[in-house]
Amino acid sequence: MRTFDTLVVGGGLVGSAIAYGVARRGGSVALIDEGDVAVRASRGNFALVWVHGKGDGMPRYATWTRRSADLWPDFAGALLDRTGIDVVYEKTGGIIFCFDDEEMAERRALLARLKANTEPPGYDYEMLDQGALAGMLPGLGPDLPGGSYCPHDGHCSSLHLLRALHAALLGLGGRYLPERRVTDIRARADSFTVITEQGEVQGGRLVLAAGHANAWLAPKVGLSVPVKPERGQVLVTERFEPMIPLPTSHVRQSHEGTIMIGVSNEDVEFDDRSTVQTMAQMADQARRIFPFLARARIVRAWGCLRIMPPDGFAIYDQSPDHPNAYTVSCHSGVTLAAVHAESLAGWICDGALPDEIACFSAARFARAEAA
Repeated sequence: MRTFDTLVVGGGLVGSAIAYGVARRGGSVALIDEGDVAVRASRGNFALVWVHGKGDGMPRYATWTRRSADLWPDFAGALLDRTGIDVVYEKTGGIIFCFDDEEMAERRALLARLKANTEPPGYDYEMLDQGALAGMLPGLGPDLPGGSYCPHDGHCSSLHLLRALHAALLGLGGRYLPERRVTDIRARADSFTVITEQGEVQGGRLVLAAGHANAWLAPKVGLSVPVKPERGQVLVTERFEPMIPLPTSHVRQSHEGTIMIGVSNEDVEFDDRSTVQTMAQMADQARRIFPFLARARIVRAWGCLRIMPPDGFAIYDQSPDHPNAYTVSCHSGVTLAAVHAESLAGWICDGALPDEIACFSAARFARAEAA
């Protein structure tokens, strides 16, 4: 049996960021990963570092997201220095489009509410009409009434990010254990044994960051993680010369030149297939935003499953029965990677989650149900 100071279950962006952050603070770390057979949102996302519009109903989440976005430049730079891998992060600001006047009014009210309720350093945004948007986005369609702009947003390459986190972990002496589907966990007073199909791994500290699998792994250490899948689909075009200078809610251009088209939100359980109807809807919307896309060839398409808590906000918990066991679940693994590697990993190493993130405990769902 292999023994480590810390075991992190889940080799996607969430688990990899935490494992990297823990390894930076010393001690031995093992990252236990089911492998590419897993339902891995890390390889199927839109690669946005996004603050824009987040936190309605939980102002702390808006602050938490802004905190991560502010950490991202140094976070990306440190990964490049350690690994030589450029995660292609750009803090450009981002745009969310509105497709009619009613959406403009709703977004204006939402962002005003967020700005009024969010703690310092605050929440910056601008509401822009079609003419102002067209000045920022050449080729924009003429019939969009406008949208909102947030300067804290950006984007990256999520695949480069995952590779860089794994490389940084290995460079710090951590171990990556792939192709190890977890079948059980035995919790003792001072240690945990993770049982996989390829053998057992033991550690003094356990972090469950296994996406949808957290729902059935968490009860083994006295916790509850009520997450469900939500399908999102993405279209990818052929490569173009640089044409879209900053990311938007529905369309972004990658550093390779391809244009990614989204966004969809579908409650279909664990069905991650692409569907013609949804792809057609996204393509029609993209053509309305950028008419030049009418002649673009689609070269790839995929569906992927987000990890969604009931209210859409992250879940962070420390087990009352086994204080060295933690759960981490969210659907914003790219955006929150920096704060997971910095703040959250540090608190886990210190042995306690602070009161400032107590609102992210899954206990909030029981309180809401009781109320």
